[in-house]
Amino acid sequence: MEKFLVEVSARHVHLTQDDMDVLFGKGSELHPRKELSQPGQYASEEKVVLRGPKGELRATVLGPLRSATQVELSLTDARSLGVTAQIRESGDLAGTTGGLTLVGPAGELPLECGVIAAKRHIHMTPADAEKYGVKNGEIVGVKIETDGRSVIFGDTVIRVSEKFSLAMHIDTDESNAAGIVGSAQGEIVKF
Repeated sequence: MEKFLVEVSARHVHLTQDDMDVLFGKGSELHPRKELSQPGQYASEEKVVLRGPKGELRATVLGPLRSATQVELSLTDARSLGVTAQIRESGDLAGTTGGLTLVGPAGELPLECGVIAAKRHIHMTPADAEKYGVKNGEIVGVKIETDGRSVIFGDTVIRVSEKFSLAMHIDTDESNAAGIVGSAQGEIVKF
C-alpha cells in the first residue's frame, strides 16, 4: 500500500477570540509564523506559558482562532505539569479536565476544561479515503519503519474532509517511541 507523511505535532494551544483578548490584549490578532500541512492552519508568533501544579512549559498558539480553547499535550508534558490529559480527538472537549493556567503578556486564564492528548489521526480527503479503502471515523493501525525503532501504532482514527491534506499526526511521545526525527512515512495496516 502507498505510504503517506507522518508528522510530529508538539504541544500547542488553540484559542477563542475572547481568550486571546485576555492573554494578549483586547482586539489582539495572531501573527502567522509558519504554515502547517493542513490548509489554512499555521503556527503563530504568539506563545503562552502553561502553568500547572508541578511546573511550567511554553507552547505555541496555532491559528486560526477557534470556537473553543484547548491545550494539546503529550502525556509526558501532562505529567510534568501535574495535570491529566485525556486522549481525545481535537475539539472533543466534553468532560475533559483543566488544571492549567495559561499565561500571556496581558493576562492569565485558568482553564476548567480543554486539556487533551490528541488521539493519533490521519487527515484525508474523500479521494484519499477511497484510495486507501477507509472511511471517516474508522480505526486503523499505521506501520512506521525507522532505523532500530520501527512500530505499528494502533488506535489511529481516520478523519476525512475536503478541507484536509493527507498527513498523519502523532505527538512527541509517539515520535520518540518510533525514533522519528522530523517526519516519517507511514502505511495503513488493517487488523
